[in-house]
Amino acid sequence: MSPSLNGLKVAIIVENGVEESEFIEPKAALEQAGIKITVISSQRNEVRSWSKGEWSNTYPVDLPLLEAHAEDYDALVLPGGVINIDRLRVQQGVVALIKQFNKQEKPIAAICHAPWLLVDAGLIVGKTITSWPSLQTDIRNAGARWIDQAAVVEGNLITSRNPNDIAAFTKEILTLMEQRIDALHHVEI
Repeated sequence: MSPSLNGLKVAIIVENGVEESEFIEPKAALEQAGIKITVISSQRNEVRSWSKGEWSNTYPVDLPLLEAHAEDYDALVLPGGVINIDRLRVQQGVVALIKQFNKQEKPIAAICHAPWLLVDAGLIVGKTITSWPSLQTDIRNAGARWIDQAAVVEGNLITSRNPNDIAAFTKEILTLMEQRIDALHHVEI
């Protein structure tokens, strides 16, 4: 990937029950591109992931949720997992933080069940997105067009369906971040 991504910062918000592959695979790819990742959670020290229908590994948390601010990051990644998203939807500050990222027009990437958070934040009206198939009625009821596609980019939103789409999801995150950096450099010239 472009060296222009070196030093950028991405926030990843997770709770216990985060879908392991949707968390660690995009995280690793972004870090490989030179991006600094901050894992944010309401959990104090670590979160436990979910994989193949059971509890899996634990991962360190870098920052408490209530201390996170969108202006400190260049993008936001929301991994899925139904347990993770159900827990995030009731956490104080999650929706407000997502709205901050959107107001600042920063990329927000949501995979699997994570587009539920975009519904809660009121960000999908009139947009085309994808998600885990069981969310399509909720997404349509929230005013968006749901499509069955590996990755969808709509403005600053990137959505994907499931772990099989992680490569496409991550590619779109990196592409959107590169476009954002290129646009900022053109404005500065």
